[in-house]
Amino acid sequence: MKSIANRTVVLFTVLVLSFSVLYRDVFLKLVHDWSIDENYSHGFLVIPIALYLAWERRKQFAKAVRQPSAVGLLIVVGGLAMLTAGVLGAEVFTTEISMLATLTGSLVFLFGWSHLRVMLFPIAFLILMIPLPAIIFNQITFPLQLLASRFGEGTLQMAGIPVLREGNVIHLATTTLAVTEACSGVRSLTSLLTLGILYGYFVDSRTWVRLLIAGLTVPVAVVTNGMRVAGTGIGAHYFGAAVAEGFFHEFSGWLIFVSATVILFGLHRGLVLVVPKWQTGS
Repeated sequence: MKSIANRTVVLFTVLVLSFSVLYRDVFLKLVHDWSIDENYSHGFLVIPIALYLAWERRKQFAKAVRQPSAVGLLIVVGGLAMLTAGVLGAEVFTTEISMLATLTGSLVFLFGWSHLRVMLFPIAFLILMIPLPAIIFNQITFPLQLLASRFGEGTLQMAGIPVLREGNVIHLATTTLAVTEACSGVRSLTSLLTLGILYGYFVDSRTWVRLLIAGLTVPVAVVTNGMRVAGTGIGAHYFGAAVAEGFFHEFSGWLIFVSATVILFGLHRGLVLVVPKWQTGS
């Protein structure tokens, strides 16, 4: 029994060292992106949280029957092929995704599918740390800019404030507001999605409820960001363009994120009241 434990420790150490050598530059690029791109600054928290989730499952991992599979080696080869292709083609996203493929394959090859099932959620959670390719990111941000602009325009009209919208630019009588990429709400969306996934995981054991909470983060983030744009427009109309700049603009971003979090929690509490946990299985 002791020899098996020692062998497991050796295998795990070799895996960690090999992985560190292979993906050192990829990981450093990730850290650089997290530090300069506020849309992915939550990436600094993803790895510690994933490690905690893995540590939480350590007893299940130890109890799982070890049945190494050669299929895992094929997955590792595929992951290394992705790494090579990404490096040669200067495609950062491919190299970063290859980390998860290589990690998954190594786990299957060394321990087996039952161990992968135990660690599947912590590994999948790591996807949240990887920035999207620019072509996909832009396809998401621009529609969000238009949604926020339309929401703001509609709210301002209901408030009786003269407004003219051209795309993502809102013209008021005293100033012009541009709903830029930074104001699209994608930052709060990614952070709220991460929070929603964790919240659902810890507070409700029902899979469908966890998925619903994660899905609700999208409309909640869109609506609250629209409220931010509308609030900025109302403030700019009555108090001047300074409301849309500097401290007030940054503070409104934090306020809206807190509001979105409270709304998400409230939606879950309402769901629990409508469908109590004891009425359904997990």
